[in-house]
Amino acid sequence: MATDVRGEVPGAYVRLLFEHLEARAIDARALLGEPVPDAADRGLVRYPARCWCELLDKAARHLDDPLLGLRLGQAITPAHFGIMGYVLLASANMAAALQRMERYQRLIYDISPMRYGMDGDTVTLAWGVERGRPGALADECGIAALVQFARHITGRNLSPLKVCFVNPEPADVRPYLRFFGCPVRFAQCETVVQFPLAMLNLPLRQPDPALVGMLEQQADALLAGLPDIDDFEQTVRRCIAGLLHEGEPSLERVASELHMSARTLRRRLEERGHRFRTLRDDTLRRLAETYLADPRLTLADIAQLLGFSEQSAFGRSFLRWAGSSPGRYRRRLASLRRCAAGPA
Repeated sequence: MATDVRGEVPGAYVRLLFEHLEARAIDARALLGEPVPDAADRGLVRYPARCWCELLDKAARHLDDPLLGLRLGQAITPAHFGIMGYVLLASANMAAALQRMERYQRLIYDISPMRYGMDGDTVTLAWGVERGRPGALADECGIAALVQFARHITGRNLSPLKVCFVNPEPADVRPYLRFFGCPVRFAQCETVVQFPLAMLNLPLRQPDPALVGMLEQQADALLAGLPDIDDFEQTVRRCIAGLLHEGEPSLERVASELHMSARTLRRRLEERGHRFRTLRDDTLRRLAETYLADPRLTLADIAQLLGFSEQSAFGRSFLRWAGSSPGRYRRRLASLRRCAAGPA
């Protein structure tokens, strides 16, 4: 069962649970004590995370199925997510889809925030437990849905390099190994899905830049309509990004922007396991990697966008963050893009 879990999930997940039960001739409304979610809610109907976990637990007990979360995740399609599903489906490649997933994660699965980064030849997506532990059913549904969604939008049977869960190991791990097609570890400190870096350049089945632009406007409106949450790390990251036009953001400048003292900002970050400099560098690294993927931007442009007065200073910082020069990183991305495209 979930322990002190906070956040919300879109009605798409609850609708998926209703569909699963009804396919087994079970009166889902009577069993769960909830009305059937409207398939046309456009992402506006949301359920508290604790409610979602309780619904899963009721259904799993009734079905005597500890793998319910894993099964539900495997049934997900872009259509279940309405606007957000089609925003991701119409992206040019997996890199663009992941960036949008991070940007709109509150519309997709708003419990623990997703972090993603690149290290060597791997991409790592990770979720902590700062908003509680939803439990195995919810965690497995969310991660299985992510992998199934990636398979759907690329049209390929992708397998991660590794999957980690924070929950105890089940009696039988074979269903997890069959679905994910990679090592699956349990009782870990955070939930992790690791993919090969080359996956970022996989083209998606239905790229449509014009459609993405239109849908993103609708997604932004939905995002703006969500209630505020206590997500201090993301607030600080957004503030850092917003101050880049003034140069490299300092602790004092960010604290002033957030209407607190530098000492209070440092303390609140440390309470969450963060140091300001590390958080700032990680924010700049993520932005730099996004900019480097855009061939229209020169290295001088990127340095300026990130608040550096000189391109050389950006180069030294990026080497420290990513272990590679910006030029080499960009050439590697271009090489991976050509490999993913295949022969002309």
